[in-house]
Amino acid sequence: MKNQKQAYMYAGIAVLLWSTVATSMKIALQSYSFLQLLFWSSATALMALSILMLVTKKYRNLAKLPPKAILKSAFYGAVNPFLYYIVLFKTYDLLPAQEAQALNYTWPIMLSLLAVPLLKQKISIKNIMAIGISFIGVLIIATGGNLINLSFTREEGVLLGLASAIIWALFWIFNIKDERDELSKLFFNFCFGFVYIVIALLFTSEVVFINVKTWLNAVYVGLFEMGITFVIWSIALKKSITAAKVSNLVYLVPFLSLVVIYFVLEEAIQLPTIIGLFLIVGGLVFDKVSFKQLRFTKSNK
Repeated sequence: MKNQKQAYMYAGIAVLLWSTVATSMKIALQSYSFLQLLFWSSATALMALSILMLVTKKYRNLAKLPPKAILKSAFYGAVNPFLYYIVLFKTYDLLPAQEAQALNYTWPIMLSLLAVPLLKQKISIKNIMAIGISFIGVLIIATGGNLINLSFTREEGVLLGLASAIIWALFWIFNIKDERDELSKLFFNFCFGFVYIVIALLFTSEVVFINVKTWLNAVYVGLFEMGITFVIWSIALKKSITAAKVSNLVYLVPFLSLVVIYFVLEEAIQLPTIIGLFLIVGGLVFDKVSFKQLRFTKSNK
């Protein structure tokens, strides 16, 4: 049932939650390795999704899934949460939170590029201009504003940040072709993804519990970066008269995130980050890449 006021409320909650996760990831990574954080956060997300499956009674449909759908989830789970969050968490481990979240936010531009070969979409002059604007923003962030010498101070982190955007764009393309409901897809993806995460952790390390405070940061990431925020956003889109009425609110996420980063992490927000982020988001707004058409979206968020 369409209810625009409720749609705005749910969308606002999702935006506020997404605005806090960059800070939460950075805090958690001060104590946990990126793989340890992935274990605890994905376990939390899987538990939350399991509860939602029970409450909504969608678990009844799981037994009816054809083998092809299960194989899809086995593959998608390897992309997200396994590969995507390994790359994303490593990015946050290497870069200041303000830079990591800005680079990850280029995923709609990556989607625009990948849609040409994978979805057979045409690219226009407007698309190319928008991509150019956004990538100038990326260069400003990556070089710390030193565009003349193009001196990259954290090359590995920048490459991983852009890689996370590419991986998420690929996942979105895979996801849009999957006609199952969003909650069931997400649940099954995390079932398989969590298995991959456990295997990777056991081969490289071991499960570590440091203290309650550190663990709660990981739980927060699992709940609000990986799990229920997507469901809240999905509700907002369903209740909205048109997706465009709420989807433009996503543009607020990186800027609100900078405010949280400044006050909680006490990171000095650098001028190149602000300029670069404005250009990245400006390119997205110019292109309308478009959040209007998204049924399932991500902000680094």
